[in-house]
Amino acid sequence: MVSPRGIGTFVVWDYLVFAGMLLISAAIGIYYAFAGGGQQTSRDFLMGGRSMTAVPVAMSLTASFMSAVTVLGTPSEVYRFGAIFSIFAITYFLVVFLSAEVFLPVFYKLGITSTYEYLGLRFNKYVRLCGTSLFIVQTILYTGIVIYAPALALNQVTGFNLWGAVVATGVVCTFYCTMGGLKAVIWTDVFQVGIMVAGFASLIIQAALIQGGIGTILNDAYNGARLNFWNFNPNPLQRHTFWTIVIGGTFTWTSVYGVNQSQVQRYISCKNRFQAKMSLYINLLALWLILACTVLCGLALYSRYRDCDPWTAKKVSAPDQLMPYLALDILQDYPGLPGLFVACAYSGTLSTVSSSINALAAVTLEDLVKPRFQSLSERSLSWVSQGMSVLFGALCIGMAALASLMGALLQAALSIFGMVGGPLLGLFALGILVPFANSIGALVGLLAGFTVSLWVGIGAQLYPPLPERTMPLSLETYGCNSTYNGTDWITTTEVPFSTSAFQVYNIERTPLMDNWYSLSYLYFSTVGTLVTVFVGMLISLSTGGRKQNIDPRFLLTKEDFLSNFDIFKKKKQVLDYKSHPIEDGGTDNPGFNHIELNCTDQSGKINGTRL
Repeated sequence: MVSPRGIGTFVVWDYLVFAGMLLISAAIGIYYAFAGGGQQTSRDFLMGGRSMTAVPVAMSLTASFMSAVTVLGTPSEVYRFGAIFSIFAITYFLVVFLSAEVFLPVFYKLGITSTYEYLGLRFNKYVRLCGTSLFIVQTILYTGIVIYAPALALNQVTGFNLWGAVVATGVVCTFYCTMGGLKAVIWTDVFQVGIMVAGFASLIIQAALIQGGIGTILNDAYNGARLNFWNFNPNPLQRHTFWTIVIGGTFTWTSVYGVNQSQVQRYISCKNRFQAKMSLYINLLALWLILACTVLCGLALYSRYRDCDPWTAKKVSAPDQLMPYLALDILQDYPGLPGLFVACAYSGTLSTVSSSINALAAVTLEDLVKPRFQSLSERSLSWVSQGMSVLFGALCIGMAALASLMGALLQAALSIFGMVGGPLLGLFALGILVPFANSIGALVGLLAGFTVSLWVGIGAQLYPPLPERTMPLSLETYGCNSTYNGTDWITTTEVPFSTSAFQVYNIERTPLMDNWYSLSYLYFSTVGTLVTVFVGMLISLSTGGRKQNIDPRFLLTKEDFLSNFDIFKKKKQVLDYKSHPIEDGGTDNPGFNHIELNCTDQSGKINGTRL
């Protein structure tokens, strides 16, 4: 290859690939709007009629988890801080295990649409309202960042119109969410995971070809101290160490997987509990695959730019733009492939945003509309939930405009999640794991956890931790020959490495800042959860929590775990259920009957025991 020439630009083919992705996503929405009689009831619209199977749901869980913040943020994270990020593989395993064995059984046997319904059943309607409103605020904030992030990065590198992209993304998302409901969201996600893996693969393969194989890439990374897997420093102030990632990361992501409506809603839409658990475990494999892709992309970035870092050389104005920069740099000879990468980043956005919109609609309908207006018919509820989708789509685009005022993406998004997710996770943990927790304890605990989380989180945004806490690795620019400047197509303001636009400069650092505010961002969630649980337990005990009688269905029981092994004794169970009618948690509401083995339905009569 000749000495590096100017970077490529977007050509017609790239725009076509990108538009094609948006069109297919919209087409899936139209298909599910009319397929199978359309979206008759709000349950069809929000829960996919509880008829989904494990694999599409697993792909969908992965897609909505891997937003464009992941596609653009993780590789540049690995490029700057090293491959220790791959320790998240352990975190993902713990998260999936906790979600599948602790939270899923309880939510599934209660047959709820909104996770906050559980708070109403277990505590009272005020706790439920708190949870719901926190969730709505958090999700709209987060979704704004997720729409804005890729639009900004792509605008910088490809000159793709910024607000055009934001509005197009928002509109397409809102369109297929409103038309096709949860089924459309899940199937577009499956398509988008495909696009994401294709985008990553094209980059990794081409980078390996140019750099001379994966071996060279790993060798460069090793020489540049990028393979720093083993950092067992127990100090909670270091940004990423083995412990912060495994402990802090587990709390942060369990609050997403275990109790966040947009994820729970999907696995609850499965046919039966076995499919729901399988969807979580299959999704773990997909998470590992995407993690491997992002880490490899980060190392490829380093291998390619190890002696000429585009960020320090002012060729890109923020680390999030390194990935699109690499795509245009190494894929420029293949028209359409840079477009595929952009489509890959956008698939991340679309899937996350669509799941957020659908979840917001579900929560609003279940927790705010249904309790107030009980006379609405199913048909009109279906219309209301479609109206909600449009409304929240518009709100999220509005939030994206606000997000344009915030700083570095990955951390801002994660710290918002940590601040709100932690206390909510603590609230659900109290309900599911602590039999004596009562509603007073829950409310006080939630408030305490939330206050502490916000205190740390906002402190860290105002006074960011010092470099020796975040430990960025060195980036070199000695290899940049001055003749090659490309054209100066970067127009935005320079963003200093910080997580926020509200930073306070040049002040005396106090011990409070150097210790408490420098806490690793992954621990924000942990602090919130633990404070909520401890305060909740203390208050519950002192306000007579032991005296209350709680329906065991609201708690995690050992039967929930042992029932994992029921698959080996299916035949026997069919007979058992006749003699224990009490076990059917949901038969009073046939719409949510969770027992699939009742052989009294028509198919059962014909086939004997049809499992």
